[in-house]
Amino acid sequence: MRVPDQTQPSTMGEGLPSDAVGRRVACDGQRGTVRFVGSVPPTAGLWLGVEWDNPDRGKHDGSHEGVRYFTCRHPKGGSFVRPKKASFGVDYLTAIRRRYEMEVQQVLGEEIQISTRTVEMVGFEAITEKQKVENLTDVALRLCEVSSPGLANEIRNTTPYVLMLDLCGNLLCCWEDVMAITEQMENLKELQLSHNRLRVPSNPTVRPRAFSCLRVLSLTNCALTWPQLLECAPMWPLLEELYVSENDITELQKPNNVLQSLTVLDLSTNPLVDGTVLSIGELPRLENLNMSKTGLSTLRFDDALPGCKTAMFPALKILAVNSNNISEWSVINELEKLQSLVRLSCRQNPLLSQERNPGTAMQLLIARVGRLEALNRWTVLPEDRRGAELDYCKMFGLEWLASGGHRDPQQNRPSAEFTAQHPRYQSLIQKYGAPEDSELKKQEPFALKNQLLSITFVCPDETDRKSVVKKLPDSMIVQKVKGLLYRLLKIPGAELKLSYTSSKVKRFTDNSSCPYTTSKVKLS
Repeated sequence: MRVPDQTQPSTMGEGLPSDAVGRRVACDGQRGTVRFVGSVPPTAGLWLGVEWDNPDRGKHDGSHEGVRYFTCRHPKGGSFVRPKKASFGVDYLTAIRRRYEMEVQQVLGEEIQISTRTVEMVGFEAITEKQKVENLTDVALRLCEVSSPGLANEIRNTTPYVLMLDLCGNLLCCWEDVMAITEQMENLKELQLSHNRLRVPSNPTVRPRAFSCLRVLSLTNCALTWPQLLECAPMWPLLEELYVSENDITELQKPNNVLQSLTVLDLSTNPLVDGTVLSIGELPRLENLNMSKTGLSTLRFDDALPGCKTAMFPALKILAVNSNNISEWSVINELEKLQSLVRLSCRQNPLLSQERNPGTAMQLLIARVGRLEALNRWTVLPEDRRGAELDYCKMFGLEWLASGGHRDPQQNRPSAEFTAQHPRYQSLIQKYGAPEDSELKKQEPFALKNQLLSITFVCPDETDRKSVVKKLPDSMIVQKVKGLLYRLLKIPGAELKLSYTSSKVKRFTDNSSCPYTTSKVKLS
């Protein structure tokens, strides 16, 4: 396939910048990168060959009628447009004036109609004084086609107090231009650069003051790989929060001497290779990690035996692994090895759909991860944890006994296989005691008859009344139980007070009855 020569800068016309190739352009609300400038026979005139950020906007891969003019990451990510249809953007200062100064002038000069009288906007000067450009601390220039910094040192004079800068979805093409803007904002702490395409700088530390105070950086959907991020990382020596979802990150490498101050890292919606997350396990301050929609299916901390804590992720408190391919409880067992984990979000994984009852899945998660204070956005209360752990002991009690477990501590030697599958079981029976024979639950296939609980109803205040035994579904609510007892015992529901007793759980009482209750039904 023949590759044509591109038009030389000296022959470019139609107001094109001399460095058009590699620059960013906007056209009909879409953004892209210029990959070619020149003629495309048999048509006359100049064309721009553009690789679009959104490949659905394109038509081909950069070739036309057997001739390759440029290359694209996606087979239909490119197309040709006439220069007059493309915007190469504006500088930062022009965008500021358009976004802020014009708005203030419009407000001050505006007249409004109230009923039948025209009222002039008087007295708003004090309010708009705070909106003046030089007083801005938060600057939002999202989708404003910013492509360059503008005149040297003018940003320092125009917006000197900026703490947060939003440049998402603009036309910046290189980090050098970003640095030329931010080095004039000495107190900048948060920078939003999502939905841009930025070339990696040849010398990341050439402008050491550009990000000297930066704490928060968002680079969502910037077509970045992890090696590219590591190349850029020396620019951000104090960075604490990094958001890089929806990029091209597949394999993670260890961040040597960079990103060591990170407390928050968002890697969601990146096609990560299983096991690669361990490469960032030594980040000393990382507290919040989002790995949702990364394809995660396995996880192993080989430095720690079952029931022990890993040295990896020493500060990690919050973990999100939603919408992944987790289908084995062994992955959850590995999370128990994390020494600081207290908040977990694990929604939309095959593992949870394997349980017939979502509540049972939640209980198993709580029981297997001992320090959780919140699960899937729900607070784990002490009574939730107690109930979950007791049910867990009962659910797997028969397996424990069959593997060599014993109620006598001297004879309690469960197999290594059982301990690997249930690393918290031993500590739980030390906490609550071994389950009684009547409490052990055999794992049965799903059928209605296997889901019924045997409940004995007794009336302690009426000793002559015989106890009643009924098999009820575990999903039956208290109100329906009261209806059943009314039919059985002929006692109005309003006069029933229910309490549940067990050797493992402190007495639970239903306090919804009236204060003049005379009859009492006890569940045991």
